[in-house]
Amino acid sequence: MTDKPLGSADRLAGLIAYLADTVDSRVGGDPKDSYTAKLLSKGPLHCGKKIAEEGAELALALAAQGRSESASEAADLIYHMLVGLRAKGVSLDQVAAALRKRQGISGLDEKAARKD
Repeated sequence: MTDKPLGSADRLAGLIAYLADTVDSRVGGDPKDSYTAKLLSKGPLHCGKKIAEEGAELALALAAQGRSESASEAADLIYHMLVGLRAKGVSLDQVAAALRKRQGISGLDEKAARKD
């Protein structure tokens, strides 16, 4: 484990917003011209499978590869997550609201509350 901080959340937030805008711009695009349009055209189920695949690749990178590979796999997962959310019609505002509800709550308490 490293003592280095994760880095600038603002920088990542800006990049995610830019990427989300790019995903939005590909809606209705030609799947032959855009990988994002191709994923979106296949729907939420296909996107969900891609998210699972990318999540597994990130988990393996974290367990057995270096920082660079882990960062690359995390980037892939974030991209596919944004595409999947768009395919399902879930806005980033909805995700932010879900996160905001959890702010200041212990992760253990939040998980316990979901079981009720």
